[in-house]
Amino acid sequence: MTNSLDTRVPTAEQLLPNADGFGLRSWLILITLAGATFMTGLDYSIVMVALPEIGRDLSFGSASALQWVATACLLPTAGLLPLFGRLSDLLGRRRLFVLGTFLFTALSLVAAAAVSPGMLIAARAGQGVAAAMIAPTAIALMTSVFPEGPRRTRALAVNGALLSLGFVVGTIGGGVITSGLDWRWTMALLVALGSVVLAGALTVLPRHDDVRRANRLDVPGAALSGVGLVALVYAISTGTDAGWTAAATVGSLLVAVVSLAGFFLVEARHPAPLVPLGLLKRRTVKWAFLVGTVTYGMCGGATLLLTLYMQDVLGWSPLETGFGFLGEGLAAVAGGAVASRIIVRHGTAGGLLTGLTVQALGTALMVLLPANANTPLLLATSAAMGFGHVLSVVSFVATITSGLSEEERGVGGSLAQMPLYVGAIGTAVLAAVATSTGGSVLGGLHHAFLTAGLVTAAALPVTALFLRRRR
Repeated sequence: MTNSLDTRVPTAEQLLPNADGFGLRSWLILITLAGATFMTGLDYSIVMVALPEIGRDLSFGSASALQWVATACLLPTAGLLPLFGRLSDLLGRRRLFVLGTFLFTALSLVAAAAVSPGMLIAARAGQGVAAAMIAPTAIALMTSVFPEGPRRTRALAVNGALLSLGFVVGTIGGGVITSGLDWRWTMALLVALGSVVLAGALTVLPRHDDVRRANRLDVPGAALSGVGLVALVYAISTGTDAGWTAAATVGSLLVAVVSLAGFFLVEARHPAPLVPLGLLKRRTVKWAFLVGTVTYGMCGGATLLLTLYMQDVLGWSPLETGFGFLGEGLAAVAGGAVASRIIVRHGTAGGLLTGLTVQALGTALMVLLPANANTPLLLATSAAMGFGHVLSVVSFVATITSGLSEEERGVGGSLAQMPLYVGAIGTAVLAAVATSTGGSVLGGLHHAFLTAGLVTAAALPVTALFLRRRR
């Protein structure tokens, strides 16, 4: 009975009369789902830029305490992705997406009105929980509404471009808002965006995707995966500052290893696992997950290093630094615009090979960045990295979500989002490389940029060997 209900989820062709392109409602659905992705990307970067102003206004006692404004949102998002991905398959994706968007919007309003550090951090933690509801369900809804092929690829391309654009717009917008207004306006902007996305979710998303399924929830698996992922991301996020041999860092890593090992043991025996191991063993899932972790980790790490380069080497202000990422943002939009054409013509493996190559070259060429500003070179190299990264992201998400059954779409959506957080390992590695040379700041950055380019290039043979479609 469940399967017969599942087959009633309408595709874009059933919803829309325009079979050759996107009709009005198709665009409204895509704008709603991709708008949620843009909002979560914007949230992270705009808050990072506003941290100094937040610390002064709310009288945070230390830099480590202030960092929890960002970390409190990041940890629950990473830890709860598998749980909410599975819940979306059991309870209905539209229902969970609407709930997540409502909570994110309401908690953004609470954050804007915060009068103490504790109130703000609590609101940020709630935003992280809401983001964990939004991220996998947005991808799952896309794969339900847009059938596999050119339409889905185009939708994923728009989504990937807006995710990257959200980070860049947040960096620029955070500088503009905190320079001319007040940090609370960054949260007010999220309230406005959340309200628009919520209105779209309530009016244009198909209600057919609220089908309930009778499978029970894997509570032990949810607990173990949540604890393991939170511990892992916490160790990665704080290890660079606290030290990799610090008791908190080592303890967090041990908790992560034990919890995630226990998770896989539980999944192998549970009759209704949170994440079916058969899904993880698929060639398209496990290798695309690895490649996705590489592209996210190396691009995220290089972007952080570019921030250090512009501020510590060139002496740019946060606002000037934000505009320094304009090339990367525009290239992300361009990458999203052409991604579907490249993938339709050359396949997802061809898109990955092209994207990884361009990202690797752009990142490696950052070794040429001088001690004095060379803005054209900075914009060109960061644009190449951003273009290749978005093309890679769209390609690996399309790979992971291909061939999923209706009851696997939510889990697949969570797996497609997870590399964004696991990729923080790459950021930590590049930061360690930049500080381990013992020479000048610029010399350390050059070594790290070259490392990022080489690691990205190392994903090329993996893609060629394991992700090319077998004849």
